[in-house]
Amino acid sequence: MATATREAYGAAEEKLAVGTAQATAAQRTQIADEILSVAGLLRGEPRLRRALTDPARPGSDRAELLVSLLGGKVSATTVDALAVLVAGRWSRPSELLNATERLGVDAVLGAADKSGKLADVEDELFRFGQIVRGNPALSVTLSDPGAPSSRRVKLVEDLLKSKSQPATVRLIQEALEGFGGRGFEASLTRLVELTAAKRDREVAYVIVAKPLTDADEQRLGAKLSEIYGRQVSLKVDVDPRVIGGVSVQVGSDLYDGTILRRLNEAKQAFAK
Repeated sequence: MATATREAYGAAEEKLAVGTAQATAAQRTQIADEILSVAGLLRGEPRLRRALTDPARPGSDRAELLVSLLGGKVSATTVDALAVLVAGRWSRPSELLNATERLGVDAVLGAADKSGKLADVEDELFRFGQIVRGNPALSVTLSDPGAPSSRRVKLVEDLLKSKSQPATVRLIQEALEGFGGRGFEASLTRLVELTAAKRDREVAYVIVAKPLTDADEQRLGAKLSEIYGRQVSLKVDVDPRVIGGVSVQVGSDLYDGTILRRLNEAKQAFAK
């Protein structure tokens, strides 16, 4: 985010935190749904996005416009937080949409945290991503922006019914909309990382040829935590194609010690 965007988002995030400080998990869930519904409205109404980010209008006027649209239709907490968001400075209308989506996702995560289900949500998002990547037909269906959103949402609900936390399903629905302008699978990855960050953890994506033992996972997690100075959530993907060794990616850092990588390097050396 640009500096002005971060400032606007930070102010709205703080306003939301104050407004939900005493809220129950159910109340936080309702607020999250309201904010994401507003994000959906902005997504479908480019003229409204432009009006709410018009630099020629004072921030207070833009906030009043939002209040006039939402007043009496959503909770006061939602209106207050979004009014602060809209009053900020925005370089592009799309930035406001992205920030509204992010605020709604943060509210979903806050509700899951309040109910003690945040770790479950993180794991379920990652596992669903693995299922999608392992099923090309499902991946194409869910990633197709031309397919009706309602049909894709219904498919996800049928797949996850009674198997996942409601917060997980809600976040996957947001991924279907292209969270932050990303594709579906990239949206899922970003949501996993945001969920881990809510738990004050870094995400480490691990690829191995065969499952790690519990002891191996503990040792790897401890080593990475030592390197990065915070707890690390291991997301392990078993892929026999790597033959052996381990690949670990944390953010932009890649540690690839797989046999497949060594073989590829050897092939490249012989080809020169």
